[in-house]
Amino acid sequence: MAVDGVDFVYRELGPEGGVPLILLVHMAGNLDNWDPRVVDGLAAERRVITFGNRGVGRSGGSTPDTIEAMAHDAVRFIRALGLDQVDLFGLSMGGFIAQVIAEEEPRLVRKLILAGTGPAGGDGIDKVPALAIRATINGALTRRDPLPSLFFTDTAGGRRAGRALLQRLKERTDNRDKDISLPTVRAQMKAVKRWGRQAPTNLSAIRQPALVANGENDRMVPSQNTLDLAARLPKSELVPLYRDAGHGAVFQYHEDFVTRALAFLGS
Repeated sequence: MAVDGVDFVYRELGPEGGVPLILLVHMAGNLDNWDPRVVDGLAAERRVITFGNRGVGRSGGSTPDTIEAMAHDAVRFIRALGLDQVDLFGLSMGGFIAQVIAEEEPRLVRKLILAGTGPAGGDGIDKVPALAIRATINGALTRRDPLPSLFFTDTAGGRRAGRALLQRLKERTDNRDKDISLPTVRAQMKAVKRWGRQAPTNLSAIRQPALVANGENDRMVPSQNTLDLAARLPKSELVPLYRDAGHGAVFQYHEDFVTRALAFLGS
């Protein structure tokens, strides 16, 4: 779909009608980085739209290097679909973007789901790019995908969950998205670092109901940020931190998370 001369790639699943749920993916993620169990589970009851923001995957244009600009692009995409109200599910960097949209476009956003994410200026968020670079280098040296080490705990349960997710991410064999380009990753890393170094924002301005989730041992966005986010958002519901889980907790515990998310959206 073309928006102001830029093509945005997206997928739409689930029944028609109701308030659509827009998914905002993590740093370096494309359409195929969403766990099929989460997307399909949500789409069993909700209209779900995943999309590639500007410069991401097969979407055109250049990726901006601020979270605010990414949020503005997402709003343009949503409005181009003809939608005047949506729910947002933001994972990691997607959660940063969701917070900006909710604050700047209060009439557009009905409810928020924020997973593995934190507020501007949150503890350790500015270190996410360095962690990702180290994991990528180590993955290249060991010929292993870096995603499990970043998203899951280094325990027997965490390693099992990481292997399982990698297998699920291969299930789609047709019409797969394009890999993230190096310029896009660099821009996203700069945006995440800036978000982590910003002055804390006034989250009391976000009045929408928000479901907040994470694992108890998130290496990427330290779990304390999840607790901080839930404490500062006026209408938050905190999912008890998932045991033996990290950044990808909502993938590791996909059955429980989908059940909670659908109940929250439908309440």
